[in-house]
Amino acid sequence: MKIKKGDKVIINAGKDNGKTGKVIQIFPQSGKIVVEGVNIIKKHIKARKEGQKGQKIELSSPFDASNASFFCEHCQKGVKVGYKTEGDKKVRICKKCKEDI
Repeated sequence: MKIKKGDKVIINAGKDNGKTGKVIQIFPQSGKIVVEGVNIIKKHIKARKEGQKGQKIELSSPFDASNASFFCEHCQKGVKVGYKTEGDKKVRICKKCKEDI
């Protein structure tokens, strides 16, 4: 998976198409990511103790990583991520503008 935690991504498909956000969590085995402020669901929580009220909590749920692409700050658009080696290090680059990420 070329998208890492902390990357800024743009959503390509679904109800949040066109929104951008920061990646909070990654699930590499299932190929899913969680993006801050995107794919919001409401979870209803029952009251635990007597006299306590129930709650509605809004959470960002995971979605498939193929529905998001890396957002390049230089290009100001969604791009593919490539790699190049500099000495012993492997560096991620934007495939459009060839800038380091």
